[in-house]
Amino acid sequence: MSTSRERQLKKIAYELNLRYTPVATQNLLPYLKDFRLFKRGARRKIRNVLYEEHPLLDYKLHVFDYYFVVGSGNSRKSYKQTVFFIQSKKLGLPEFWMQPEHFFHKIGEYLNLSKDIDFETHPEFSNQYRLKSTDEDYLRATMKEEILHFFTINKQWYLEGVNYFMIFYKKNEIIPGDRIKDFYKSGLELARMLEANDL
Repeated sequence: MSTSRERQLKKIAYELNLRYTPVATQNLLPYLKDFRLFKRGARRKIRNVLYEEHPLLDYKLHVFDYYFVVGSGNSRKSYKQTVFFIQSKKLGLPEFWMQPEHFFHKIGEYLNLSKDIDFETHPEFSNQYRLKSTDEDYLRATMKEEILHFFTINKQWYLEGVNYFMIFYKKNEIIPGDRIKDFYKSGLELARMLEANDL
């Protein structure tokens, strides 16, 4: 028996000309293994997948609910979040990860225990987000003005990229059905901004 979320997402899939499946196919998981989000915890599950594939345009897109568990017994904690994932030959990204910057991150920087990538031209962005990469120069060239502006306005997001792959989400937040379309469009817009050319 389908849940109300399944029914809602099926309707959204139809409206956006996407496909829907309640459970992810196994061939999705190998593409996600290099992201930090998918290296955490156990009992990983992917549900409620909206997706589209464009072989001629060389890209695949998925929006899905992702669940995992950290710890065990009384210390066990469950996480759930809706994730936008795109694979596109137009991306060519350095390996990077971005997360909201918290008080302990700032303490770590002050004590020289860790360091992130800041942009002097965008102090508000740099104050809000912790950004790391295996190739700082390449990432600085990738993070265009419009991307920094987007995240200055839109707070508490996570963004990861590696080569042809990108994910975008809010930690431990399932995006409600009435916001899925906006989430999908924001993910597409971010992918466009990170590419050399439009999708």
